[in-house]
Amino acid sequence: MIVQTPRPGRILNRRPRLRRTLARLVVGSLVAGGLLAGVATQAEAAGPAPHYLMTAFTNSSESNMYVYDSSNATNYNLIKANAYTPPSGLVRDPSVMRHTDGYYYLVYTTNWTGDTIGFARSTDHVTWTFLRNVVVGLNGATGSTWAPEWFKDSDGSVNVIFSASTAGTAGQFQPYKITATNTALSTWSSRLAIGIPANHIDTFVVKSGSTYHAFLKNESTKYIEHATAAALTGPWTFTGTGNWSGWGSGNEGPALTQLPNGQWRIYFDNYAAGHYYYSDSSNLNSWGTKLEMSGLSGFARHFTVLREDVGDTTVVATGNRSLRSLNFPGYYVRHRNFAGYIDPLSASSPAADRAAATFTVGSGLANSNCYSLQASTMAGYYLRHSNYQLILAQNNGSASFASDATFCGRSGLGGSGSVSFESYNYPGFYIRHSNYALRIDRSDGSATFNSDASFTVTSPLG
Repeated sequence: MIVQTPRPGRILNRRPRLRRTLARLVVGSLVAGGLLAGVATQAEAAGPAPHYLMTAFTNSSESNMYVYDSSNATNYNLIKANAYTPPSGLVRDPSVMRHTDGYYYLVYTTNWTGDTIGFARSTDHVTWTFLRNVVVGLNGATGSTWAPEWFKDSDGSVNVIFSASTAGTAGQFQPYKITATNTALSTWSSRLAIGIPANHIDTFVVKSGSTYHAFLKNESTKYIEHATAAALTGPWTFTGTGNWSGWGSGNEGPALTQLPNGQWRIYFDNYAAGHYYYSDSSNLNSWGTKLEMSGLSGFARHFTVLREDVGDTTVVATGNRSLRSLNFPGYYVRHRNFAGYIDPLSASSPAADRAAATFTVGSGLANSNCYSLQASTMAGYYLRHSNYQLILAQNNGSASFASDATFCGRSGLGGSGSVSFESYNYPGFYIRHSNYALRIDRSDGSATFNSDASFTVTSPLG
């Protein structure tokens, strides 16, 4: 089920927790015995927490993009409506990926007719900046260029696969690709047909092993078909045509993501009836029953889903704990006037200050494989990020609060037995101190950042 507005309660992605619970009990016992001094361990862990980012246009507007997130690739929550509006034209069929430079990149259909596709960029998947329109299509203003999709190949190349027609919206579309010729994604190769015959559109490609798999809509039959090849430019063999999948006709806009268990999930837009569905497969060839995403049907259209894994195998000791800065010895994380700081504290500091530096570390509000930090003396008040600043705020029960207040454990970026806390809903951003104030920032890989973003989990000061 997908909801269009943040809803009360937690976003659940419950895995079997026995192993994790045992790990925490072991850690707790070692801490109590003074053997780990409260430091995180990688001995037993649930592993990285998946986070799924979705971008979509809607039935209500083809010029505004909505952004959603999910912990389980099934239940999506709205992050921001109207998150991106291009300077002109449309933002249909938005496809999102994360590049090696750490930015999120968007590619989209700019108009019903024309020969361009649009590009935008974001540091945080919420605030987007227009980059450029790139001419790639056929016959200028009289043709149509639709449904661009990112495809990163195993050789590291970054491609955009799109469909183009020489005769506008009534013409026969054929899939093409362009390939980035620099790491800034600002220059592109000439278009090249990928070998799939005309009258196919909405081509989404994934690679499994050495085989390329294309899922695309046959414009004559209105079925999503499946083709395979040993190279991105073919030759392609159609292995699934007609109602081969049992999904029926009237579907378009296929998009795939791979789940942590290795299965694949395909999403598709049943535009004819106004429904949105997903289906799962272990091998990309045979698929399970389609399931409706009821909260999305009739609203969002033709989206893509980007999976990012947050955290690693680091287990953080739970219960009442304090967090000591790695590179500022004697400085501890605390709340002051409802903002997060590091301050010099010790066992002889005033009781109120020591209590402000003590947090109840528990299962993440948005994902139980991660963590949330609740003020030990203020029930229901958690550290969360807001405009990148870390603040202490009361849990309002919303999905957005839960995500902002959830952080995933990572082996300390600064080493020395420390732990770092990666933002659950802003992957690649970590809690760090800057001028003694706490915030989340995207890692730049520097030694300074790594040290600023590393902490030692200790017994509670308060």
